[in-house]
Amino acid sequence: MANYTQMATEIIEAVGGASNVTKVIHCITRLRFTLKDKDKADTAKVEAIPGVAGAVYNQGLNQYQVVIGQAVEDVYDEVVEQLGDSVVDQEATQAALAETGGGKGGSRNPFVHAFQVVIGTITGSMIPIIGLLAAGGMINGLLNIFIKGNGLLNWIDPNSPTKVIISTMAMAPFYFLPVLVGFSAAKQLAPKDNTLPYIGAAIGGFMIDPNLNPLTQATIATSAKGVMSVVPAPSAVAHLFGVTFNTSYFGIPVNLPSYAYSIFPVIVAVAIAKPLNAWLKKKLPLALRPIFQPMITFFVASSIVLLLVGPVISTISSALSNVIDFVLGLNLGIAGIIVGGFYQCLVIFGLHWLVVPLISQQLAATGTSSLNMIVSFTMLAQGTGALAVFFKTRKTDIKGLALPAAISAFCGVTEPAMYGINLKYSRVFIMSSIGAAVGAGVAGFMNLQMFGFSGSLIGFPNFISNPLTHAHPAGNLATFWIASIICMVVAFALVWMFGYKDSDVMGAGVEKKNAFKDAVAK
Repeated sequence: MANYTQMATEIIEAVGGASNVTKVIHCITRLRFTLKDKDKADTAKVEAIPGVAGAVYNQGLNQYQVVIGQAVEDVYDEVVEQLGDSVVDQEATQAALAETGGGKGGSRNPFVHAFQVVIGTITGSMIPIIGLLAAGGMINGLLNIFIKGNGLLNWIDPNSPTKVIISTMAMAPFYFLPVLVGFSAAKQLAPKDNTLPYIGAAIGGFMIDPNLNPLTQATIATSAKGVMSVVPAPSAVAHLFGVTFNTSYFGIPVNLPSYAYSIFPVIVAVAIAKPLNAWLKKKLPLALRPIFQPMITFFVASSIVLLLVGPVISTISSALSNVIDFVLGLNLGIAGIIVGGFYQCLVIFGLHWLVVPLISQQLAATGTSSLNMIVSFTMLAQGTGALAVFFKTRKTDIKGLALPAAISAFCGVTEPAMYGINLKYSRVFIMSSIGAAVGAGVAGFMNLQMFGFSGSLIGFPNFISNPLTHAHPAGNLATFWIASIICMVVAFALVWMFGYKDSDVMGAGVEKKNAFKDAVAK
């Protein structure tokens, strides 16, 4: 339904008319009305409206809730358009979204609630970009099929301008992800602030400006066990907690990581910029506001991220490098279970890019990377989780998002599956991660070797031969397919049984109510 005007009109009329509505907010699936007289609402009439999945009065919240599903925001916008801004409560809406962002509702545990708010903000900021990321992932996957030397179609020279252009085109949405997310996060966090999205995009642009590259170059150190770790120290200024601060800002030592491909730092920046921008709007004279409001917000938010977020990320990255070093030094099967199970958690906060230099050095030194082998199964499992949702759901809008996301993950790009489906319905992410742990564990115990960068299904040629030694390990490709099938079967089965239900979208109360109606009808 492209136009929700008629639907909104009918809902307003069915809940007692505009004069009966004092406030309306929405969560991830429901319109929530605060009514002057709840008895004026005609539930039968509401549920008869096309596009409405059900209606229920929540006594505890004193809300009349109309279940819409994924289109709830569009319907909400139309309701507000007809009723006016007096019914809007943006803070209550954001709270409701945060509480329901994880599936069937929020938690009263403050730590769990805080995590739900973070995940809800991340997924809400990423959803408008998902299609673009999926497109880039699929273009890159198709390019790998056509490149000579991969053992497939062998049409495009890997050193040709055509390969460089297409590869750059495919990866552009990922490299410029901080810019896109900066814009999207601002619209998510402050939908009525027309200036903040452009400030957010500018902060993202600052983070990936090539002029900062000399300050973000990393070197590689090798541990006693032969495992490489990242040492971001082109020019040491200070050392703290194992982190080398590589530059300074107003004389303050700063560690400046590479922010390309990251999302969490720019979301933090926008969260900092939002209240500052609102405060400046109230305090600055109208004549000064057009210039000084964005200038001060942009400078302060960017500086805070530079001084605080970068060092925190680098400190965490250093600790994670040591953890990965330790785990890989144990046993490849055990490492597969541990790293495979938790790796995609790094993707949520953009910390997964810390392993790229490690993988690069492993491949350059030996032609094989045990770490990338494990990462490959995490991509495969997240794609399988999205695929399971595609087959299980009866909702066409979720199907339309889940299938491209799954294909993108099978091409080696998990962000569309992660942010479009799996994190949004958190049990899908958890079950998929268990599948990744099983698949990577099996591969590790079978001593699977990987000889290239591209992972997931599209990366199967990288399990054939070592480009440095030209060795063809007997049964290595067969081991890849065995472990992949096990990974996909486990992830698919777990998501199907425990990870996703359409009631996560519609609301469990409505599902039970409709089941009761069906029983009575029979």
